[in-house]
Amino acid sequence: MKTLVALGFVGFSALSSSITGGGTGWTGATTCVSGSTCTVLNAYYSQCLPSSTTGGTSHTTSSTSHTSSGTSTSSHTSTGTSSSASATSTGKVKFVGVNIAGFDFGCGTDGSDTLTSIYPPLTALGGPDGAGQMQHFVSEGYNIFRLPVGWQYLVNNNLGGALDATNSGKYDQLVQACLATGAYCIIDIHNYARWNGGIIGQGGPTNAQFASLWSNIATKYKSQSKVVFGVMNEPHDVPDINLWAGSVQAAVTAIRQAGATTQMILLPGNNWTSAQTFISNGSGAALLTVTNPDGTTTNLIFDVHKYLDSDNSGTNAECVTDNVSSSWQPLAAWLRSNGRQALNTETGGGNTASCVQYMCSQVAYMKQNSDVILGYVGWAAGAFATSYVLSEVPTRSGSTWTDTLLVSSCMKP
Repeated sequence: MKTLVALGFVGFSALSSSITGGGTGWTGATTCVSGSTCTVLNAYYSQCLPSSTTGGTSHTTSSTSHTSSGTSTSSHTSTGTSSSASATSTGKVKFVGVNIAGFDFGCGTDGSDTLTSIYPPLTALGGPDGAGQMQHFVSEGYNIFRLPVGWQYLVNNNLGGALDATNSGKYDQLVQACLATGAYCIIDIHNYARWNGGIIGQGGPTNAQFASLWSNIATKYKSQSKVVFGVMNEPHDVPDINLWAGSVQAAVTAIRQAGATTQMILLPGNNWTSAQTFISNGSGAALLTVTNPDGTTTNLIFDVHKYLDSDNSGTNAECVTDNVSSSWQPLAAWLRSNGRQALNTETGGGNTASCVQYMCSQVAYMKQNSDVILGYVGWAAGAFATSYVLSEVPTRSGSTWTDTLLVSSCMKP
């Protein structure tokens, strides 16, 4: 097992091309023990690696929220490249973004939504400056933001009803702030395929009620070419994947028939949209049947998530895998064989040495497979406190925004 010893971290000073120690500004020890070599990953930290090591550490991951249902071994690849990379890969993903959370606060994994818990990431609504955050990220080259929101909030707890003018109007302020940056904006219904415990199309809300929600949303944003429709955040424990594909089809049909005929629609699978089990749990095969009303699959993109911690939950500060062998290699091969593409709309880690290592490797693999993996959206900024374990919230001093370590090291374009 390869043991990584971080030599040091820095704040967020300018990049240096001549780093030989622990990173820009590091003043601690700059030597490794006998048998190890100081390896510079990037400007923000270096690490001691065993001189003879050419492979990687293997890790076993198990299932909790956001996770795969089974255990799987994943090994780290230091280069992030793959022999299966297509000749059409550009070495640069199409989309790099951040989740701007706040309107989803109060959403439970049972599909409940405590409306009094929302914390809009907008200063005009008494929250943090999400608009300023997005403007900052765009200045660094980001081009997509995911804007999670609860279904109940948008319709003011009226299942099957129209969008509530007040609540949807507040959420629209965030959408408009996103669009004003020139970026793509994902409208993400953050309900886990449920409404108050009932699974859509399987004992809970009917497909017609789900379609009504998406018809109303699409009608509102049909003229916005950069609005992306995120059908549902992290379905999990859905008994019948084929019935779920039917619910997704109902949403897609409603969106297209409402006049949003060209925008991207994100199709989520079961098991917390795990990239690792997208194929094995039948989500891929089932969602291949979802089409536009004309029978095409143009701009129907598979929605996947993947975290890098020990239980795949996205709740731990330390990372243990880059997910390449367990998730991204098989998914990329499957996508190519089926002529389809996917977008990783949730990934992240702590601001730690381990997460910098593994996230940089995961991102490198995505870049080498950009023909089928369109990009990634980090979790999360917006209304989270900077102390949140997976915080990507930039801090502001005057007119200067400062990124977190993981964002500076790996996430930004």
